Amino acid sequence: MRQSQVILITGASSGFGKISAQMLADKGYIVYGTSRNTERIDNKVTILQMDVTDKQSVFRTVERIICEQGRIDVLINNAGIGISGALELATSEEISIQMNTNFLGVVYMCQAVLPYMREARNGKIINISSIGGRMGIPYQGFYSASKFAVEGYSEALAMEVYPFNIHICLIEPGDFNTGFTANRNISKKTLLHPEYSNAFTQAMKIIEHEEINGSSPRKFAKVLCKLVDYKHPPFRTQVGAWKQTIFLRCKKWLPAKFTQTVLRFYYNIKKMD
Repeated sequence: MRQSQVILITGASSGFGKISAQMLADKGYIVYGTSRNTERIDNKVTILQMDVTDKQSVFRTVERIICEQGRIDVLINNAGIGISGALELATSEEISIQMNTNFLGVVYMCQAVLPYMREARNGKIINISSIGGRMGIPYQGFYSASKFAVEGYSEALAMEVYPFNIHICLIEPGDFNTGFTANRNISKKTLLHPEYSNAFTQAMKIIEHEEINGSSPRKFAKVLCKLVDYKHPPFRTQVGAWKQTIFLRCKKWLPAKFTQTVLRFYYNIKKMD
């Protein structure tokens, strides 16, 4: 019965999404992935063309899978992008792209899938958040804001759909060695700004170093597969380097002034003369 479950995972053309989709397909699940590029069959994973920021595209894709399979048992909201730069200098377009992809994309996907899960009185939705969704990361502010929004949305949604036997889960990954680093959009205005440029450059070197030297995405995919397998999965799961996961778990007990001092030191952010 487990092997016949139908899984839909967004952002399946690279990174976490690609390796997770393949691992789930290898376990015998029926896996659909989505990508903004062309449709194809990729090693037992059916890749459908879809844009999570386009509500009509989302609903068409979900309806197609329902027509083909009759149900969607598990939705994995993985699609996301990163835009780095000073919050003060962010353009309206940059803010819109970041929030629409990372947050509204999750909302649209859930709205499309939930009526079928609710009717079936069964389902599981796994939203990919980040450690940046539990603490603000300098020069990743709108990325953090989008993930904070996913966290709050998921907390409320979990309570609303509880009567229908639908489980909501969050995965909060730390730094991993994926294509996310190379695909990140960098704010040119911040790079050229006389007062932000130096601190931004220093912080990004640290961020990119941690990502490039981060955990293998297979570690993430294994955790995701376990959540799919669990009948009663935990609401929050952290995965990544031990120093990041421990700091995240301790953060709620530590004074805000202390955690901000630690983060400023970590990202080499200093007062200007």
